[in-house]
Amino acid sequence: MSITLGMPTIPIRGTTVTSGQPQASDRPAVPGLLDRFGRTATDLRISLTDKCNLRCTYCMPAEGLPFLAGPKLLTREEIARLARIAVRELGVRQIRFTGGEPLLRKDLVEIIEDCAALEPRPEISLTTNAIGLKSRAEALAAAGLDRVNVSLDSICAETFATITRRPFLNRVLEGIDELRTVGLERTKINAVLMPGINDDQGVELLEWALAGGHQLRFIEQMPLDADHSWTRDGMITAAQIREKLEVRYVLTPDEAPRDGAPAELYQVREKSDPTGEVLGMVGIIASVTENFCDDCRRTRITAEGGVRSCLFSEGETDLLALLRGGATDEEIADLWRAAMWAKPSGHGINASGFEQPARSMSAIGG
Repeated sequence: MSITLGMPTIPIRGTTVTSGQPQASDRPAVPGLLDRFGRTATDLRISLTDKCNLRCTYCMPAEGLPFLAGPKLLTREEIARLARIAVRELGVRQIRFTGGEPLLRKDLVEIIEDCAALEPRPEISLTTNAIGLKSRAEALAAAGLDRVNVSLDSICAETFATITRRPFLNRVLEGIDELRTVGLERTKINAVLMPGINDDQGVELLEWALAGGHQLRFIEQMPLDADHSWTRDGMITAAQIREKLEVRYVLTPDEAPRDGAPAELYQVREKSDPTGEVLGMVGIIASVTENFCDDCRRTRITAEGGVRSCLFSEGETDLLALLRGGATDEEIADLWRAAMWAKPSGHGINASGFEQPARSMSAIGG
């Protein structure tokens, strides 16, 4: 399968471009990553690896997955080039590095240095499980990292081990503490609540996050697990999350514009003092039940160089072939624009006949 954009025919992996879908020739001549529904992607997520040192039950099977061989991964130089094209040619303003677990990339510091040197400089963030973060936080901050998102579903060691299948909670907490030491203080904590496992720990987790000055964000479990065992009845919804938190706290919707952010933010106050001091903020990312697709501003690059216009896409547009085949920056930018022009209006989870993507979150990049 291929698409021609006034350049040599380029192969397309999967089903991103098929007959009957929007063609690049229909796209307005604007430089950004515009789609047919008027959304422009300015937030780039780049997966650095599909490998992870945890085996979270909602992401990966206990025995792990077949991981990509080194030559199939984007190199540091290729990542830097894609970031440069994204910022200079396509109007990207934020770059977040994901995985798998991005701390497993030995050249992570150098990759961040490359992106921090771009003009205009994008905001640079990292999503990590924080295992190994303590020893690398200082170098990452010095390289230009602006912010960190840490995936942490429980501060109970037993529950953490049940979810991740690894006894590493102390290492995660030490990594989070180290961020403040090196001056990275806008830490966000991402948590998934699951029935019968940690759904009774939401208040405890929020209390801990508020005390540490972190912004906790609860995420509805999405159908992106490798085992394909996700069911709607087996997830904790945004409404249920609010109900659980409101046993202890008063949640007031934040009035600041959401501006394309995935999390709906709430001011948090003690239930005993509902008009008193705001203790902090909590976010809820309701991807399934209260989706925000109509204002999605994200574009994703997988660890092997594929553009995904939506987290739930069944196909990817291959940029790696262009990178290694002598294409110009403009040719790469044009194909990237075409991939985003074909972005669907929404993920379709709530539509009849929805099928979970074959690739899991660890393989896609969050």
